[in-house]
Amino acid sequence: MAPKKKIAKRRIFLLSPANLAGRRAEILLREAAQFDLATRVRGGGAPVGEVFSFISGLYFRGKLAYANAFSELATARHSIFIITATRGLVAPHAPIGCDDLAEMAGVAINCNDSRYRAPLERDLAKLARRIGNSAEIILLGSIATPKYLEPLSKIFGERLLIPTDFIGKGDMSRGAMMLRAVRSMIPLTYAPVLSLQNGSRR
Repeated sequence: MAPKKKIAKRRIFLLSPANLAGRRAEILLREAAQFDLATRVRGGGAPVGEVFSFISGLYFRGKLAYANAFSELATARHSIFIITATRGLVAPHAPIGCDDLAEMAGVAINCNDSRYRAPLERDLAKLARRIGNSAEIILLGSIATPKYLEPLSKIFGERLLIPTDFIGKGDMSRGAMMLRAVRSMIPLTYAPVLSLQNGSRR
């Protein structure tokens, strides 16, 4: 009797947001800015994935390219979400304008701030109900602070994974690493966040 074929689990990618307090955000939001993305943001909004890629540069661009490359095409629009400061989880194609960016920039991503945490936990709970136990959750973001890990681990536990090569690397190194993975179409290796945290305490 032939062995049963192992069915790969669906993967949900959660991307940490761009830093809206930096120089590139200031350039984008200048009233005098006439380049295409700036005029679209002022005019009615542009996809948040595109906006954050401009603001963050290599790191966010790497995260978005990686998530798109390793998501199943049929479910990509429902498998990639960006963590935001005030709107919970947002799909990369969702439009974002100047007022939205100003609102997000005014709230620190801090587990103790309900303006950040309440919308995020609301959307994480909705996502958990929708996918059941059928998917792994990949965090493409920092694990150095509890701002993402605490609310995500609370909902997903051992199913919350991170690329092991992220550990000890800076943002630029992570961005370059993900773009190399996209070019080679070889995904990074993942490990449960909780097991890594427990191992670091031993």
